[in-house]
Amino acid sequence: MKDSIKNIILKTENLSIGYTSKNKVSTIAKNINIELKQGELIGLVGANGIGKSTLLKTLSSIQLPLSGSIYLNKKPLKEYASVELAKNMSLVLTEQLMSKNLSVFEIIALGRQPYTNWIGNLSDEDISIINQTLEHTNLSDLKLRKCFELSDGQLQKVMIARALAQDTDLIILDEPTTHLDMYHKAYLLKLLQKLAKQTNKTILFSSHEIDLAIQLCDTMIVMTESKVTSDTPCNLISKNTFETLFPKDLITFDKKTGRFKVN
Repeated sequence: MKDSIKNIILKTENLSIGYTSKNKVSTIAKNINIELKQGELIGLVGANGIGKSTLLKTLSSIQLPLSGSIYLNKKPLKEYASVELAKNMSLVLTEQLMSKNLSVFEIIALGRQPYTNWIGNLSDEDISIINQTLEHTNLSDLKLRKCFELSDGQLQKVMIARALAQDTDLIILDEPTTHLDMYHKAYLLKLLQKLAKQTNKTILFSSHEIDLAIQLCDTMIVMTESKVTSDTPCNLISKNTFETLFPKDLITFDKKTGRFKVN
């Protein structure tokens, strides 16, 4: 029991997420109780507009929770200063902007900003970590290429490498497979699975690739209109959780194959 508690990187208690505007509160989801454990790949899935991005933004302190608590490494998330948070959590968001005139090495080096001095000079340790990250993500041959020369899949790998070079316990990615074809979606999620095992980091990502997530994830978080459920893919299948994701008039979930099918 103690080892299990020790390995929990992020935990929520009765978390409610949503928006507040002009004295009006819009609750998207409530009573969210999840645990993200060290070295696991966790997939966040749900229908379009269900609130996956809102949940990720709340977990990453971009957006304030309506109520409840979030703990990162047993410390309340709200107590983290920005630099300290950047040493514990890294983000790859869909709306993230960057200069494509930078090289692959330079983009990945940005992940070391929380550790560099005020001038931003890279130490020998920083350079070593960047080179190790290039090897982990199979980007060594591309390190001098400008980012505008890369494909969407290669560019997404670079952003994951930047987060990995930040050397945090938790990496959060919002829909990392967007705009990729089927092969590169599978390749990227397989890479995330490998990185979680090799680096012992906790990787949480949102995705519409539910079938792939079921095959590759250690844990999944399923968002529906009524609740947020977290468990292993096998247990979620046994509990018929995936059958509640979409209306059954067009697609249904096949428990035997672990896949959705068109009726």
